Amino acid sequence: MIEPSPDQPVTPSAPVDPAAGIDRDNWQDPDNVRWSFQNVARVLPTTPISRGTGPVADLPADPQDLGEVEVPATEYSEARSVRSVIESTDTDAWMLMHNGTVLTEEYFGEMTASTEHLLMSVSKSLVGTVAGVLAGSGDLDPNRLVTDYVPELAESGYAGATVRHVLDMRSGIRFSEDYLDPKSEVRQIEESIGWSEAKRENPGIGMYEFLTTLEAKSEHGGVFEYRSCETDVLGWVCEKIAGESMQSLMSRVLWSRIGAEQDAIIATDQYGVGMFDGGINTTLRDLARFGYVYTNRGQSLTGQQVAPTTWIGDTLTTSEDVRQAFADGPGDNRMPGGAYHNQFWFPFPDSHAFLALGIHGQMIYMNPGANVLGVKLSSWGLPQDATKLFPTIRAFEALAKAVNSPAAE
Repeated sequence: MIEPSPDQPVTPSAPVDPAAGIDRDNWQDPDNVRWSFQNVARVLPTTPISRGTGPVADLPADPQDLGEVEVPATEYSEARSVRSVIESTDTDAWMLMHNGTVLTEEYFGEMTASTEHLLMSVSKSLVGTVAGVLAGSGDLDPNRLVTDYVPELAESGYAGATVRHVLDMRSGIRFSEDYLDPKSEVRQIEESIGWSEAKRENPGIGMYEFLTTLEAKSEHGGVFEYRSCETDVLGWVCEKIAGESMQSLMSRVLWSRIGAEQDAIIATDQYGVGMFDGGINTTLRDLARFGYVYTNRGQSLTGQQVAPTTWIGDTLTTSEDVRQAFADGPGDNRMPGGAYHNQFWFPFPDSHAFLALGIHGQMIYMNPGANVLGVKLSSWGLPQDATKLFPTIRAFEALAKAVNSPAAE
C-alpha cells in the first residue's frame, strides 16, 4: 500500500451511517439486528408509553465481579464461566440484582443505560401484567369468553375461547410461529401491520383485522402451543375493557407505577395499534424495575403495589393441568417438567425461577425464592438459538446460587 507523503493532505473518509440500507424488509436480518433493535423508531412507527410524573426508583448498587462464577456442565455442554456465556451470546446489556441491589450491570457496543432496546416477546409478559391488573380490579374475568369483550372476533376461530386460554396459549387457533418460514402466520402478522413490506394480496390490513381472519384447528383448552397471536388478542381484550389504547393503559396501570426512568415505546401498525406480542422497547434498567415487581410480591422499588398479590400468586402457581398441557404441546421447548402460564415461562419443575423471553435473546430471569433478578438484552443473529438460550438460563441459575451461598454472605 502506498503511504501518503507527509506534506500531502489526507482526506478523511466520510463516516458510515449504520442505518444505511436498513429498511422494513431487512431490519431483522442477522447483520442488522444489533443496530435495529436499538433504533426501532428509525425503522417503524412508534408511540410512547409514558412513565408519568412519579419518582424514579433508585437502583442501589454493590458492584461485584461475577464473571468467574461457574456454570455447571450438562449433557449438552461443558462447564464454563458466566463471562464465557455473556461473551458468546451477542449480549447488548445485562444486569443481576440481589435483594433489590444491582451487583452487575454491563453494556456492550453502542448500547448505553439510556438506550431503548426492542424486547420482542418479553412484551408479552408486560401485556399479561396489564391483564393481571384488570383481573385484580374485577374488570377482567379470565374465565369469560374472549368474544364477550371483543365481539368483532365472533366469526373468527376465537369463538368459544376464554381469556384464560389465550393467557396460557391453549386456544385451538391455527397459527405457525415458524420465524424462518416467510409464509407462516407470525410473518403474515408483520406484513399486515407494516413490519415488513407486504407481499400478500391484501396488504396492510392492520392488527385487528388480521386477528379476525384466524381460524381454529382444534378445540380450545387443549395443549400448549406458543402463538404470538394469543397476546395480540389479549391486548385487544384489555383495550376494550379499559376503553383506551394499550399505550395509555399500560402507562396508567404499570409503567407509571414501577419508578421507570424513561418512557417506553411501542411499535405500532399503520393505524396506531400496538404490536402487543413483541413491539415494546425500553432500557435495561427500566426492564429490571418491571421484573422486580414479580420478585417482590407485586410491589415496585418505590413501594407501590403494581400487580395484585392474587395475580402474582396465580402466576407462580402452575397446576398439574397446565404442566401436562405444556408437556403435550407439539413443539420441543426443551423444558421437561416446565410450564407456560400468564404469559411467562417456567423452565424447571423444581425451581422458583421463571422467565419472560423474546426471540434474538431477550430475557428477564426472576427467582423470588432466591431474591434474584437477571435481565439480558441481546442481538442473536437467529430468532431462536438453543445454544445461546439455555446457557444463559443456566448462567442466571448459577448466579442465583452463588450470591446466596454462605461464602457470598
